[in-house]
Amino acid sequence: MEQIDAYCERLGPGFWAEPVNALSNAAFLLAAVLALRRRPDDPLCRALAAVLGVIGVGSFLFHTVATPWAAAADTGPILGFILLYVFAAHRRIWGQGVRASLLFTALAVPWIALLTPAFRALPGFAVSAFYWPVPALILLHAVLLRRRAPATARGFLAGAAILTASLIVRSLDGATCDTIPVGTHFLWHILNAIMLGWMIEVLGRHRPALAGGTVRR
Repeated sequence: MEQIDAYCERLGPGFWAEPVNALSNAAFLLAAVLALRRRPDDPLCRALAAVLGVIGVGSFLFHTVATPWAAAADTGPILGFILLYVFAAHRRIWGQGVRASLLFTALAVPWIALLTPAFRALPGFAVSAFYWPVPALILLHAVLLRRRAPATARGFLAGAAILTASLIVRSLDGATCDTIPVGTHFLWHILNAIMLGWMIEVLGRHRPALAGGTVRR
């Protein structure tokens, strides 16, 4: 139950010690609702939207309760969204079977584990080292999809760009405490919510027939 003090806005204990960081998590809930309304008949998009809503709840808990268990409630759903999206992308966009999609989903874990130390060693990347492998993976998919599904590839490029911007403001939080007392972490919430909602939209827009393939069983 020890409290974690990791952000500019938190100057002491208390449930509302980070009001801006806490309330900005409403962006995740709004993005989840919009995704559900736009793709009500798409099971993959519905599942991702549900996890997106859970991300908002978990992050709210972390920026209010600020304990190790709340930190797990914050990062756990984010990892869950990443893995679910990798599975959904390989099923729908790449048209692979369930086993192959699960294999590539499992490979996302060592991808993150291997690249995180590499990003941690780079100046300016250490604070968000765990997250930087994600835009790298999105960018890799975009490059590989540029001919097979150019519209989807462009959507992935936009998602990677938004996520990069959100990671930059996340990383600047500690460095800007003197000039921006509230910090910049709340911008990470807003930009990340936009990015995750956009990635759901990209998946929902993609049609296997347009990519020249069909989904395998």
